Amino acid sequence: MAQLTQQINKLRAYGIIDKPWFNALWFQLTWFSCVAGRESWIGASFALIGLHFLLASAPRKELYNLTPIIAVGVTVDALLSAVGVFDFGGTLIPMWLIVLWVAFATTITRAFAFFEQRPLMAAGVGALGVPFNYAIGAKLGAVNLPLEPMFTAVVLICVWGLLFPSLFRIAAHRKSGAC
Repeated sequence: MAQLTQQINKLRAYGIIDKPWFNALWFQLTWFSCVAGRESWIGASFALIGLHFLLASAPRKELYNLTPIIAVGVTVDALLSAVGVFDFGGTLIPMWLIVLWVAFATTITRAFAFFEQRPLMAAGVGALGVPFNYAIGAKLGAVNLPLEPMFTAVVLICVWGLLFPSLFRIAAHRKSGAC
């Protein structure tokens, strides 16, 4: 046990979770666990989130910084579900999607930090990249997109073209203590 604690402390000191490459790899594993496994892999998804907080040098501060991003993301997806853009099979927003939002929130200041100072580029990536991920999720059976495909695409492009750059502003304000 002492050896494991020593290894965890080394990884914390190295700042492994703050490395963009590590965050990107960890996020992809978590995305796969959440989207492909959904409820049946929720334990693995929680374990991956637990690993992130275990390796965080200040877990409470990390949670404090992530909370507004998670809240905004979950709210947006819940609203899209409530108005019928998403259908999660009888639930407004499933637990695996909330877990995915926790994971995604970590990428804003790590794997995607490049976009913080490039809001127009962030808008473009959000508008094109994120709807593509929802489409993959639909192909994997994680979400139904019941509306006409072009309408759904336009809604998601507009939402994510605004939301993605906004998440960087939220993170910056929270990190600076302004929120």
